[in-house]
Amino acid sequence: MELDDSTCVRRAAVVTDRADALTVHRLREGDEVTFVSIMTSWSPAMLRLARVYVRTSQSAEDVVQDTWLAVLAGLDGFQERSALRTWVLGILVNKAKSCALREHKVLPTDVLDSQGADPAVSPDRFRGPEDRWPGHWRVFPERWPVMPEDEVLSGELRQRMGRALESLPRRQREVIELRDVYGYSADETCWMLDISAVNQRVLLHRARARMRASIEEYLRSAVVG
Repeated sequence: MELDDSTCVRRAAVVTDRADALTVHRLREGDEVTFVSIMTSWSPAMLRLARVYVRTSQSAEDVVQDTWLAVLAGLDGFQERSALRTWVLGILVNKAKSCALREHKVLPTDVLDSQGADPAVSPDRFRGPEDRWPGHWRVFPERWPVMPEDEVLSGELRQRMGRALESLPRRQREVIELRDVYGYSADETCWMLDISAVNQRVLLHRARARMRASIEEYLRSAVVG
């Protein structure tokens, strides 16, 4: 019998939930092999996420270490309402915010990214109110040129994308990293960052628009050059 996509997704979710529950059970039983395995696997991404908030790599390492200690201490209280990794990253974000407060870096989390209040796309690219089709594109986004995979994934482009990501306002950067780098859902991102669904959508749209503009600029200069 052929399964439709929704059935496959549901079955995959069940398998994931069972694996997650088994991992939690092993951790609660003091299974050091399981703990070392997930700590080794998850820590690099945790370091990158912590670095969004704190000033130094050392501070990020301290945040990750404090997070794992909090995970061990809080396992018995974990109610499994979210995935284990989501719960762990939620602890990490709170630890990182506390560290950032001590560094006098953090911004209020209940405001909508005041650093990124400018339009995500230049208004000049849209038709004005007097036009026959107001609000429509005046100049459509350029198609990215078809380039060999090894060129598209070249170190130069990766560096450009890394710099563009680093230049984003903090709230935009953390949302796009959680959504597009780590693959978390909108609901999980809202839960971890304690933001509204509307705020999450706006921040993600602005971050993606800025990243696309940066890549468009790079590819345009690469073609001209």
